[in-house]
Amino acid sequence: MKKAAIYARVSTPEQHVETQLYDLRKLAAQRGFEVSREYCDRGISGSKAKRPSLDAMMADARRGEFSVVLVAAFDRIARSTKNFLEIVDELHALNIEFISGRECIDTSGPMGRMFITMVGSIAELERSLIVERIRAGMRRARLEGQRLGRAPLNVDRAAIVRDRLSGMSLTQVAKRHRVSRATVVRLVKEANQREMTIAA
Repeated sequence: MKKAAIYARVSTPEQHVETQLYDLRKLAAQRGFEVSREYCDRGISGSKAKRPSLDAMMADARRGEFSVVLVAAFDRIARSTKNFLEIVDELHALNIEFISGRECIDTSGPMGRMFITMVGSIAELERSLIVERIRAGMRRARLEGQRLGRAPLNVDRAAIVRDRLSGMSLTQVAKRHRVSRATVVRLVKEANQREMTIAA
């Protein structure tokens, strides 16, 4: 009986990884695989380079802990076509099969390998198109005079700096002016830099 690793990922804390796990356990049983371990990354975007459970799974793969990897879909395991193919290439070099439930693809044959490359390229193209649409929307908003990002901080900067330099604690100044402690630190630092520039 082949030993299989299950990898599942959800992007936000509100999503539940259990749905993927249920389907993948069922797929493993249908194929006659013994699930050796389940690796789950919760609340982690696919665009993140570092994913603890994925990294742990790949480390175990190099140690020969299993011979099959099961995922719910291609986009659960990789952030780009390049990253996707790197993972699949390494698994292939380790003689580990890669099986995706949604796409009904495994890499045990040449057709599966070819299809993975094609679908991975399409997925990356789709992501690039989404990014380009967002950028186009931002360009249009700028041309129409809309403000992008956070509104400027509407506080008495001089008073904040004066209170902090007078000996008030960060917490006291932050509460008095209803800003964060980080904002107080930043404003004091900016004031000091301006004084240094004038003195120079």
